[in-house]
Amino acid sequence: MKKIFFIILSLMIGTTVFSQTFMVTDNGSSVKFGIKNLGSMVNGKFTGIAGLITFNPANLATANFNVSVISNTVFTDNGSRDKHLKKEEYFDVAKYPNLSFTSTKITATNKAGSYIIDGNITIKGVVKAISFPFTATAQANGFLFVGEFKLNRRDFKVGGNSWVLSDNLTVTLSLLAQKK
Repeated sequence: MKKIFFIILSLMIGTTVFSQTFMVTDNGSSVKFGIKNLGSMVNGKFTGIAGLITFNPANLATANFNVSVISNTVFTDNGSRDKHLKKEEYFDVAKYPNLSFTSTKITATNKAGSYIIDGNITIKGVVKAISFPFTATAQANGFLFVGEFKLNRRDFKVGGNSWVLSDNLTVTLSLLAQKK
């Protein structure tokens, strides 16, 4: 019985030691998006990126991403448009101060440093399951995680029934995460 106890204790300690937790840094990270408006591509970004990532490529069972951005930081290089995007019809930043993502599963692909992440994205209180590929590149004190996915803005009640704004947009992530 003592052997079993020590084996379980050793496994728990080993998992804790080898699973590293990283803090996402706003400086060095980016959340960008692109969407067509009146046939022209509009690019924007969010800042105020924060979160915790637990990641060890050798033990993906313990991996976890919990990341958010501040919705009020939406920036498209057009002050009038940015002000409009903060209103209730779009991001409703007064009621929903954050957009967030929490992973549910991470799996390796057959390419080194490449993974598939499954999780839930929350925008305006609407939670949707998504899955997308990403890469993890070791850095001096952590990892750089890069990925891209597509969303339908109407799934999240963003922008209403606009006939000039595309329903689909592309989100590109680059998250620099460093040891806590």
